[in-house]
Amino acid sequence: MINNQLGAYTLPGRSIHPLLAIEQAKVAEEIGLGTIWLSERFGTKDAATVLGAMAQATTTINLGVGITHFQTRHPLALASMALTLQALSEGRFILGMGRSVPLLMKAWGLPPSTNELLIDGVRVLKQLMNGERVKYEGPLGTFPVLQINDLPEVTPPPVMLAAIGPISLDLAGANYDGVILHPFLSLDAQRNAVDIARAGAEKAGRDPNALRVVATVVAAADMSQEETDMRVRARLITYLNAPGLGLGLVKANDWDPGVIDAVNAHPLIAALGRRPADGALNHEQLVEVSQVVPEYWFTDAAAVGTTQQVATRLKEYLDAGADEILIHGSTPEFLAPTVKAVDELSRN
Repeated sequence: MINNQLGAYTLPGRSIHPLLAIEQAKVAEEIGLGTIWLSERFGTKDAATVLGAMAQATTTINLGVGITHFQTRHPLALASMALTLQALSEGRFILGMGRSVPLLMKAWGLPPSTNELLIDGVRVLKQLMNGERVKYEGPLGTFPVLQINDLPEVTPPPVMLAAIGPISLDLAGANYDGVILHPFLSLDAQRNAVDIARAGAEKAGRDPNALRVVATVVAAADMSQEETDMRVRARLITYLNAPGLGLGLVKANDWDPGVIDAVNAHPLIAALGRRPADGALNHEQLVEVSQVVPEYWFTDAAAVGTTQQVATRLKEYLDAGADEILIHGSTPEFLAPTVKAVDELSRN
């Protein structure tokens, strides 16, 4: 049985073994997950390549990229990628877009992810996927004539936006088919985010209930303290250390912003200079840094404990307005008991 309310990441975080994604996708389908997601990362997690292979290794599970960016591909290349993956998967593809960190875009020599760019990006993308002829000049670039002539016989895939702040959530509701919420939102923060996104859809004259909300929840069920720390505590530090992102997460949860200063003042972080902790520190070091973070940040905004406790927590996120839970931190080979427990809770 397929549970379309549950999905999971393949190859979460840093990975040097893209072939694992194929096996994880097969397992995800076998245990009944509705969607398997890939977060693009240059080097080993190219979205088009990995998801194309996953499309041929599976038959029923949805395949989502969560996320990539408008700036890293020419509009024609992005539209072509989305349509080709939709055709290869026979209609199972989901395209997730995001802002990324402004400093990263600047380092790559790419334009920043302004609101105008995110609005223009999805509009141009949808026009191209529908076979329309597009002339455009704006933050995406200057394109005298864009058009895809060889359209596959498929419905274009849904396009979702990863969002955390109120402006991005409102923008997603008004312009996208769905929103992917950031990991480590408390239940109250998620409820607020859902309300903002659906209100944005309604203000734009769209059906707010048609907007698909995917809540990303970091989960660790029946794992040792060391494994839990690696999946939960270390991951939160990488987000808090990211310029702009950490503050957005703290604001969304109404947490103390002074904790970000404490994280960045930790000797292991301070020694990095401008290098991100995500790529410079190992899991043990990130867990050491996490000691300066209040314990309730990890328990209020994640799902940890026994399988039953994690399943109950995931059900709470569904009840708080999510249409789907994207499980982060635990890959499909660890999730069969959790999927079964959530199914049982949903039937009762």
